Amino acid sequence: MTKAVKKQALGRGLSALLKDPENDIKSVEDKNADKVVGNILEVDIDAIEINPFQPRTNFNEEALQELASSIKELGVIQPITVRKLDFNKYQLISGERRLRASKLVGMTTIPAYIRIANDNESLVMALVENIQRHDLDPIEIALSYQRLIEEIQLTQEQMSERVGKKRSTITNYLRLLKLDPIIQTGIRDGFISMGHGRAMINIEDQEVQTDIYQKIVSQNLSVRDTEALVKKYQDGLKPATAKSKKTGAFSIADDQKKAFTNFFGAKVDVSIASNGKGKIAIPFHSEEDFNRIVKLING
Repeated sequence: MTKAVKKQALGRGLSALLKDPENDIKSVEDKNADKVVGNILEVDIDAIEINPFQPRTNFNEEALQELASSIKELGVIQPITVRKLDFNKYQLISGERRLRASKLVGMTTIPAYIRIANDNESLVMALVENIQRHDLDPIEIALSYQRLIEEIQLTQEQMSERVGKKRSTITNYLRLLKLDPIIQTGIRDGFISMGHGRAMINIEDQEVQTDIYQKIVSQNLSVRDTEALVKKYQDGLKPATAKSKKTGAFSIADDQKKAFTNFFGAKVDVSIASNGKGKIAIPFHSEEDFNRIVKLING
């Protein structure tokens, strides 16, 4: 506890460097940069602008009020992260909930890690740090992954290394973005879970997706119930597919079978598969009978 107090006090002292035009730090090579960059300093809240790359778009007002009450009582325990834009001007990288809650209780400064980064680095830092948080909804995480792929040109393998997640996990999140927008909204609003969404991903018809989604919500179906519903739908498609492939099937008339029997002098069994292939079985009762049949075949 003592160390934490000393660290905050040191941060307040160093904060004077941020407001001294003669010590304006714009790169890690500048004088006193080592005292500012990467350290926790008290920053004017009014000097911080919201990061346009912030992946979070939804903020639970009740949870925000609870955080504000905690900050009013205990202060900001976990510093936010900002990047320096200009003299006494910063852009938020991560910690928007803490910043918003601090504003609610009328704080004028907030403890912050200071970083210097270009826009690409800022985007990567913002997305990666926010992906690590537990309170982002699955669609927000999926959109963050998508932005890393599209705007930073990271491969899924590279992204796996940056965020510390298995590639299969990243793939599962990205696949959620194939769902109908109505269903994505349902996941974001908590009407259904990511598991429900994953169960519907393999259905390409979005109208069918939304029909199943409505059943999930109205009937309060579990993920397992949803998987069973999707399987039933997919199984219903199989007969039509199988039927279309039965192009070679045909049948043999009784008089044709009788002709075989009369010719070989034995009851011949003829069977035909759905693909048109088949076999003819000619029974014999002795070596002599077998030789008789062979002579008939050889003419």
